[in-house]
Amino acid sequence: MNNYRPIERVFKGLGTHWVGDGFLVNQYFPKGQERGFAERFSPFLLMDYNEPYYFEATDNLVGVGAHPHRGFETVTIALAGKVEHHDNKGNHGVIEAGDIQWMTAGSGILHKEYHEREYSKKGRVFHMIQLWVDLPREYKMTNPRYQTLLKGDMGKVILENNIGEIDVYAGEVKGVKGPAKTFSPINMYKLTLNQTGKVELNEPVNFNTGALVVSGSIKVNEEKILEQGEFILFENKEGTINFEALSEEAMMVVLSGEPLNQPVVAYGPFVMTTEEDIIQANIDFQQGLFGTSKF
Repeated sequence: MNNYRPIERVFKGLGTHWVGDGFLVNQYFPKGQERGFAERFSPFLLMDYNEPYYFEATDNLVGVGAHPHRGFETVTIALAGKVEHHDNKGNHGVIEAGDIQWMTAGSGILHKEYHEREYSKKGRVFHMIQLWVDLPREYKMTNPRYQTLLKGDMGKVILENNIGEIDVYAGEVKGVKGPAKTFSPINMYKLTLNQTGKVELNEPVNFNTGALVVSGSIKVNEEKILEQGEFILFENKEGTINFEALSEEAMMVVLSGEPLNQPVVAYGPFVMTTEEDIIQANIDFQQGLFGTSKF
């Protein structure tokens, strides 16, 4: 008898909404989940999923303008399309399919994200995930930083018999490490399986672990069939996780991290551990301590 890690639930977001005019996203969490889900799935605070969407060509800038953050990190995973990033700390980057931008807001930053200008001039399919990842209390006010992680930088696990591969973004999978620098233990990776390909994965029992199917159809633990756009959350119990592709190609992004065991107090673009710190974040932003919005 196989000892599989129990499945806690499977869910999707409640519906799409626009972020600026460039991101048509469906929020899977915390919206639509019970109160306290941010602590349940710590350190992952939020997931917006922009399913494949066709944009018409335009000469206009398409995206979201300068806005602030404090107390956490934003992680944008590109599955199709090109995103350009600027922030008021002087960072700039462009990512496309297979790449990630990982921004640490820390003590405070303003940034803007939009479809890369030349790319926007053509009709295009856009497919992205954006995550908010919490920072440990002691690093909430760390200096902001930005990491552009390109496809060629990722750790690569080639599964035997050509059944698929794993692109490791952060942490370690099957002895292969990812390039992202994180403030707490996190394993984040993309699993691609060819039809009938099977793989078993092990995540630490204390890590909060879930996965989003971004392409195709996958059977989990020989019992649950998931389709594109479904998210699966596992219980924090001992056991392996078995994924089997049921389509010609199946792809999922796996999120697994050690819980921070701290309060989550969120207000708009700020996430801290106390109400007092949220009030201070608003005061600091209003007083211009996050820096200029003209960049």
